[in-house]
Amino acid sequence: MSEQKKQSPPRDYSAFDVELTHQALNFRLFGRLLKWMRPYRITLGVSIAFVLLGATTSVLLPVVTGRVLIDTILLPSAAGDDLPDYGLVDLTHWLADTLSVDLLVAAGVIYIVMHIGHAVLMFLHQLTLVSSSLKALRDLRMDLFASLQNKPIAFYDHVSVGRVMTRVSNDVENLFALLTGFGMLVGEFVPFFLALFLMLHISIELTMVVAVTLPVAAVGTYAFRIVMSRIFRLIRDSVSSLNQYMQEDLSGIDVVQLSGREALNIEQYGERNKENRQQEFRAINYEVLYENFNNSLASMATAGIVWYGGGTVVQESISLGALVLFTHLINLMVQPVVILGQQFNVLFRSMASGERIFQAIDWEEALHEPKQPARLPERLAGEVEFRNVDFGYYAHDPILKDVSFRIEPGEKLAIVGPTGSGKSTIIRLLMRFYDFKDGMVFLDGVDVNQINSHELHRRVGVVLQDFHIFSGTVRDNITLGNPDITNERAEWAARVVNAHRFIQQLPEGYESELGERGKSLSQGQRQLLAFARVLAADPEILVLDEATASIDTATELVIQDALHKLTEGRTSIMVAHRLQTIRECDRILVLHHGVVHEHGTHEELLAKRGIYHTLHELQFQDAEAAEELSGETTLSDVNQVKAIAELDWNDADEESLHDDPAEPEQPSPLGGEKLD
Repeated sequence: MSEQKKQSPPRDYSAFDVELTHQALNFRLFGRLLKWMRPYRITLGVSIAFVLLGATTSVLLPVVTGRVLIDTILLPSAAGDDLPDYGLVDLTHWLADTLSVDLLVAAGVIYIVMHIGHAVLMFLHQLTLVSSSLKALRDLRMDLFASLQNKPIAFYDHVSVGRVMTRVSNDVENLFALLTGFGMLVGEFVPFFLALFLMLHISIELTMVVAVTLPVAAVGTYAFRIVMSRIFRLIRDSVSSLNQYMQEDLSGIDVVQLSGREALNIEQYGERNKENRQQEFRAINYEVLYENFNNSLASMATAGIVWYGGGTVVQESISLGALVLFTHLINLMVQPVVILGQQFNVLFRSMASGERIFQAIDWEEALHEPKQPARLPERLAGEVEFRNVDFGYYAHDPILKDVSFRIEPGEKLAIVGPTGSGKSTIIRLLMRFYDFKDGMVFLDGVDVNQINSHELHRRVGVVLQDFHIFSGTVRDNITLGNPDITNERAEWAARVVNAHRFIQQLPEGYESELGERGKSLSQGQRQLLAFARVLAADPEILVLDEATASIDTATELVIQDALHKLTEGRTSIMVAHRLQTIRECDRILVLHHGVVHEHGTHEELLAKRGIYHTLHELQFQDAEAAEELSGETTLSDVNQVKAIAELDWNDADEESLHDDPAEPEQPSPLGGEKLD
């Protein structure tokens, strides 16, 4: 079995929301972020240099107060002569002599200059950190978007689009807060260690008094981070739930209003919003509790220093300036712990977002692309063959069962059948939206699994029933950024499908901006744009999946005339419910429960008086009744299913499509099917 034919085991898509590490602080996350920070390592290095210099000045400022101002100028004391002043005393004397000012004035000038220097250095640190962080997260957002673009259709069949959008927008923004918050902590903890070193130099005994509170602070911090990590994961889930509900509600706002669900939806949204508010309130309560806990410890440490240190000053063991310096250094040690408590809110919220972002990037699910893709000719002849294809979206629920048929180059084939028979699934497998294990699909004799998916999509043009109009100009929606489609070809395609007339009536013609999903256009106009889009690409094979289902009868007649001209000499596959649109097809396949039960021309199938005959009779009976009521042609699925259920399947024509009399007949399946 080729590598492309391997089928991965079923995925648990609920894990997309619950597979998290549950670590309070995931340091591996920082390691992964370095990949995106690495291109900006020079700017990041400059930022680190600024914060180191800024941290040094923050420690030197209390030295000016204690050693220079008090011990040297105001209350000279020999008790502090052995303490380091880092040259600040000599600098003060030199400045006083140079400027011919008093020592007190010189010390004030030095203090002001150092304070301004500290502020400038920390500003430059923040500026360079923010710059490198924004660039790194820009790249991360692009990689995340690219990863989501390359996820297979099966992924989006199971995962909420609203939750995916949250990861691209909110979660990436939260990571910015993580990087800048981490930079802030670095700026606070560098002075922490410098202050600790200086405190040990001043008095080991006083430092031990402060150290008594550290184990208590460590235990409190550990407990706090465990609790907060859980809370912020719950907050993250509640935000995703809110975004998902709002996205679904606003996408279907017309249905909401027509069904009178506004009050009910507001109530359900309020319940989700209440859950988010409760978790946010819990987070704030714990944050305030932790901040007061740290402040209490700091007050206790300061009280111990004043009590014990005051006695040492009286005994002249240390100078008053050294004691003042020591109390300032305590603040430099306590401040990082307080800041850490304040940043826990941001850090844990960001950690949860980072885990979700990397879970999306790491989600290994993609169509198997051939290592050495087959080289296709410049122009395909257009032969399509399905050979013994079995497929189901779920292992226990097969949709297609041993499906085999061949389409000759230039042939127009229609596929009909009741809802859920597998019509659209055939198109999805032809386009390789899904990997399948059993059977093969060929394009001009080449296994589609050996064709690069982008090349395949370029050669086969598809108009799906659920077509999509993007925000942008009319011309953009026809070309879709394809550089091979000129303005002239785009307008030619619009003329062929009779869209040119209504486009010209728009305010800016082909340059008119269309809103989200083209809501400024009618359903029929959007359908015509979808036709123009696929025709402009000039594919060798055309696939129309219920392409005229949303077009009125008059417009459909115009479309049929244009398609007749375009499909001449081009392989075309039409999936249709409305049988009147496929009468002139070269052949018609009739599917039911994933099995090909009949095939032939329109006249041949009517003569067989099988499934197609029943569908035809029911449809045109409904059409006559509908015309009496509204003049529109419709199809009653209810009557259709009832009549088909009464057919004798054993007498149904199930002959092979390969004109091979030796090939056994396909058994009639039982059981349900997935709706197409």
